[in-house]
Amino acid sequence: MKKQMHVGILIYGVGHHLAAWKMPDSQIERLGDISYYQHLAKTCERGKFDTIFFADNQALNATHDQVMPAMWLDPIVNLSAISQVTEHIGLVSTISGTFMNPYLSARQMLSLQHISKGRAGWNLVTSMTDEEAMNHSMNNLPNHADRYKKAREFGQLMNQLFTSWSEDDFICDKQNEQIIDHKNIRPIKHEGEHFNVRGPLSTPNSKYGKPVAMQAGASDQGLKLAAEQADAVYSVSWNKKQAKRYRDRLDDAITSVNRTRPIKVFPGLVTYVGHTIEEAYDKKQQLDDLLDIESSLKMLEFFIQQDTSQWNLDDKVPELPPVEEFTGPKGRYETVLEIIKDKDPTVKELLGYLAAGGGHLTLIGTPKTIVDEMEQWLNEGIADGFNLMPPTLPNSLDDFVEMIIPELQSRGLFREDYDTKTLREHFGI
Repeated sequence: MKKQMHVGILIYGVGHHLAAWKMPDSQIERLGDISYYQHLAKTCERGKFDTIFFADNQALNATHDQVMPAMWLDPIVNLSAISQVTEHIGLVSTISGTFMNPYLSARQMLSLQHISKGRAGWNLVTSMTDEEAMNHSMNNLPNHADRYKKAREFGQLMNQLFTSWSEDDFICDKQNEQIIDHKNIRPIKHEGEHFNVRGPLSTPNSKYGKPVAMQAGASDQGLKLAAEQADAVYSVSWNKKQAKRYRDRLDDAITSVNRTRPIKVFPGLVTYVGHTIEEAYDKKQQLDDLLDIESSLKMLEFFIQQDTSQWNLDDKVPELPPVEEFTGPKGRYETVLEIIKDKDPTVKELLGYLAAGGGHLTLIGTPKTIVDEMEQWLNEGIADGFNLMPPTLPNSLDDFVEMIIPELQSRGLFREDYDTKTLREHFGI
């Protein structure tokens, strides 16, 4: 039997391309409508996806008129609603270790685990902006090392709370007048540098086990945290070279903490698929033609931490410092450097490559050519699957389900139907 590929999706607004909302058939007016997300989720389940994932941002930085309020609905609340119209697909929410309360977060995630019958997962992040910090009684974001130190304790405490008592101790014995076995339910008495939590959690661990732990950091600290605590990771890789470098660094981190259990790796994936290559490129061009240059430059400035106001759109991208000298989020910056090295683009061309997802693996072509590349990544061991980032929603998702999924299935690379029930079982962990 061939190695099986995992497929998940990061749902963001009406698509990851910055111009997706301008398309004539976009559903931008439904950003706050839960039925919109439920419909997308049912499409994903029809495609037999492993997961739905929601990123999160703890601020709305309304700097111009084209800022998308894509985090309109809280991800855990959104996933709880989605759980009621789906039966199989995993449900992954972002949790910020910098801002969130571990007791509350553990109760929310474990509640979702019970509600969904074992389909919950959580992606631990450290957050990225001062604007977010200012919504949480901070003047600015703590430095990178301090955020990861706190996140490590946050994750450890979450695991303690997840397992602080068992559903088996909920006895409900009317004859003997016993609701719980109180002897097995004791405080955890966590006293750490950042958190003091008596416990136990008010919600018992479920028969389905703990929610699946995800991580997405690309720094050395992020990879170490993943090696210590994660079951799977989301990564940013523009090409196979970058993906191999990430896998090697993750393997080194795993070795450094003496871990033996492997970690699944899911790079982001942007697809433009058509019955012909020309049709696929036309879909991309339609979006790129609608791109707002000002918004695109702001995103680029965030990735590279530089002012671009003096750059000429038709000139080649100016030389940028090596990644070793960069002090911001290194994952995206490294990706920008790889795109520049591979494509030698003009500034405007670079904006087009970054427009959908910010520089993740971007495949443009027929179902055959796209799956050829996906299969290479799987066989070379640099990806266990992919986290789909559709340029438009729902259209790009529909294209993936109707054209790419059947091609994967025809090659024996992806399930024909669900034969597992929980997210842990989907992932084989």
